[in-house]
Amino acid sequence: MSTTLGIRREDKNRWERRVPFTPQHILELKKKYAIETFIQPSKIRIFSEDEYRNAGAHVQDSLTPSSVVFAVKEIPVDFFEKGKTYIFFSHTIKGQEHNMPMLKKMMEMKCTLIDYERIVDKSGKRLVFFGRFAGLAGMVDTLWTFGQRLKWEHIDSPFSKIKQTIHYNDLQDIQKHIISVGKKIKTKGFPQSITPLIIGFAGYGNVSIGAQEIIDLLPVKEIKPEEVDSIFKNPSNKVIYKVVFKEEHMVQPVESNKKFDLNEYYSHPEKYSPTFERYIPSLSILMNCVFWNTQYPRLLTKKYLKKSFEKKEKLRLKVIGDISVDVNGAIEFTEKTTSPDNPVFVYNPSTDIIKDGYEGDGIVVMAVDNLPCELPKESSESFSETLLRFVPDVMKADFTLDDFNLVKLPAEIKNAVILYQGKLTPAYNYINKYL
Repeated sequence: MSTTLGIRREDKNRWERRVPFTPQHILELKKKYAIETFIQPSKIRIFSEDEYRNAGAHVQDSLTPSSVVFAVKEIPVDFFEKGKTYIFFSHTIKGQEHNMPMLKKMMEMKCTLIDYERIVDKSGKRLVFFGRFAGLAGMVDTLWTFGQRLKWEHIDSPFSKIKQTIHYNDLQDIQKHIISVGKKIKTKGFPQSITPLIIGFAGYGNVSIGAQEIIDLLPVKEIKPEEVDSIFKNPSNKVIYKVVFKEEHMVQPVESNKKFDLNEYYSHPEKYSPTFERYIPSLSILMNCVFWNTQYPRLLTKKYLKKSFEKKEKLRLKVIGDISVDVNGAIEFTEKTTSPDNPVFVYNPSTDIIKDGYEGDGIVVMAVDNLPCELPKESSESFSETLLRFVPDVMKADFTLDDFNLVKLPAEIKNAVILYQGKLTPAYNYINKYL
């Protein structure tokens, strides 16, 4: 059994203050399992070095004593040590081009890579994730964006009082303020120019659940996708209409006589065509919370928006909260990711140009790619809690065995091993084509 665990400092950007384990859980691992922790010093980490020292951790730059190293985000290529095991979000399973040099280096160094993203149960549901916190922060930032956009359009609304996530003290502070905004909506309502206010959520997983947690603090009425058009007959200006879209609302079978089948759609997406754009004219805000890769149809295309703008149609859609933020992905005109200090850009369909900020012709896109770091304390505590139960088994595992099949790990963890001793495991051999 390995008895030394390492925690790397996060340095992807100045906003990344999260940790895989809290000091409280480091102390628990030490007391229950005699696992020693070595953690690199950091000036920005949400928990202080003294808190880790008081929990019995060794604070030092070198993680050489640690046989297993945990991190949150991608690791620089010059960090890896030969033969070690690393556990982090590698962002490699889609063959992401910018992370292939890192993966190659890990292969060269004969490292073992376990990816949090692939720790799933039998049904494929993720067990270790920050998704809820991406949804929480993403919804707050999108409401802030909406308020600023309306202000720029000289439309007064209660949303102008909402701040970005990073300007609140914590989640409790956010919740308290959003509730107070909700009270103003109940009494004063919205201007007729933005009534009915309909917010669409594409997806219903952890990210969407987090985003809906925030919107549900406001006066909300949930409607079904098929009810969207009818809302315009007699809309209320003192309620937000929330609609959640599932796969069957986003696509339809190519063969008109067939019914939608979720398993078939995931296995053979080519048998389905996109239909989601039919809902776009009714939405004021769209929250993109779906998993997407190139085999699936897009939610919203440049072609559709360009055509709408050419017809001089007055689109109700003002803001997209692209929490999933796949560049040129489900939202085709998400041309880049953004950061908390510069969170939005405007896409102009007529010119196919994006411009930072929320001013100008087009649709405003919030595309922060690291939203959970805007709630570093709460997201770290939740993540550490869910990850903790897997640690003893990971530390017990013998990663020096030549045969990967003989390594004893829980199925959830074994399925998440992308590299073993520098070689892609069978489930991830497909990544070779991206290397």
